[in-house]
Amino acid sequence: MFNSIKGIVSAKNAETLFLLSGDIEWEITMPLNDIQGFNLKSESRVLTWLYCREDLIKLFGFLNEKRRSTFLELLKVEGIGPKAAVKIMSGINQDDLEKALDQGDLARLEAVPGLGKKTAQKMLLALKGRLVQTRNDSSSSSPYSDLIEALVDMGFERKAAQDALEKAGAAIDADLQTTEKEKLLFQEAITYLSGT
Repeated sequence: MFNSIKGIVSAKNAETLFLLSGDIEWEITMPLNDIQGFNLKSESRVLTWLYCREDLIKLFGFLNEKRRSTFLELLKVEGIGPKAAVKIMSGINQDDLEKALDQGDLARLEAVPGLGKKTAQKMLLALKGRLVQTRNDSSSSSPYSDLIEALVDMGFERKAAQDALEKAGAAIDADLQTTEKEKLLFQEAITYLSGT
């Protein structure tokens, strides 16, 4: 419903940012790491996500699109709601979270305040390979970026999807039309990933 709100940062605390936009002051729940990226009295744009329940309407905010995507990925994990996702994102920075998930570092995840062993294990199962460190992520500049995203959405790990597409690309005729080539690449990559 709301993609973002632009206004003046009027106040902030450990979990809430107040943004004055026109005559409306918005109360936006945010991870602490994101709140620290905003300066008081500065004009800012906050990316948002609206939570609506029968007895509660709450606006969540994020410093950038990557942080909002991380929040939305966390919500896909069984047992993690919006409040828990904010707490997790407040207790570990983005790079450390991505690294822990990518390397399967259960101990690092368990060290996040409020994150128990069971939920940490569920996070690893659901998100391993889904959050990628931008500075090390060559998939965004890969000629197969759309196909990589499609394979990740199907549940394959990003790195494995990229490797499979590169293998498939080496085996497919470069003279094929783009649409036909993409279709073949996708089928071949699934074959590699399935081990068949």
